[in-house]
Amino acid sequence: MSIIFTTYVPEGIVMASDSRQTATIEGVMPDGKKLPKFETVTSDNCYKLFLLEEQHIGVAVFGETILGGTPVEHSVRLFMEEYNDPKDDILDVVEKMMRHFSAKYPSADTAFHMCGYKFAGKVSVPYVYHCQVSRNEIKRINVRPDTDQVIYGTAWGGQSDIVAQLVQPGMRTIHGLNNVQVVNPPIIWDAMSVQDAIDFSIFTVWTTMEMVRFQARPKNVGGPIDVLLITPRGSGWIQRKDVYNDNYTPY
Repeated sequence: MSIIFTTYVPEGIVMASDSRQTATIEGVMPDGKKLPKFETVTSDNCYKLFLLEEQHIGVAVFGETILGGTPVEHSVRLFMEEYNDPKDDILDVVEKMMRHFSAKYPSADTAFHMCGYKFAGKVSVPYVYHCQVSRNEIKRINVRPDTDQVIYGTAWGGQSDIVAQLVQPGMRTIHGLNNVQVVNPPIIWDAMSVQDAIDFSIFTVWTTMEMVRFQARPKNVGGPIDVLLITPRGSGWIQRKDVYNDNYTPY
């Protein structure tokens, strides 16, 4: 499981992810009898957020993150080495990547957010896609379905129940005041700055991880938070874990 967030505001797109990788294990007794399946943490250093530097396109992965027995980072890197063309725009990358992953891993319960900008004349237009591998599904999520007008907001994938309670519009009951029901205050995405989008993305991923830590449930999100910013003028990492060893002691 994972938690990823993509927040798209007028001046940029912010993508954030956790780093925990889990696997479902099914043990077998010496007599061949299968034991109940259980989920275990295999790493807190899994990369789920990627940048195609030439095209300034971001890719976030959630769902099944071990493909063909290897971390999804390996699968994405091989795709980029073999198929990525610097001249590709966001639409080309989405179509190529989905064609590749759906053919190679047709039953994978893996999904992507893919984001970038494409120019219509002199005007930059943001594109935010949700793609699901096993259903071979591609959907642009930052436009109104009836008009294709660009809209601003946030989308998430993976362990979604916690943050849905915070972000989605809905009613809540104020107890002690005759149980009055009020509408949750909205977030005004159209007026949100890039810095606020960064802060919001980190907050939502962190909140999800902390609630999972305290609740009696599988600990399937965690680890460092990676954050990527994409704008019409370029892209870059706000924060990204790196390989290090503070306390290396040779055997």
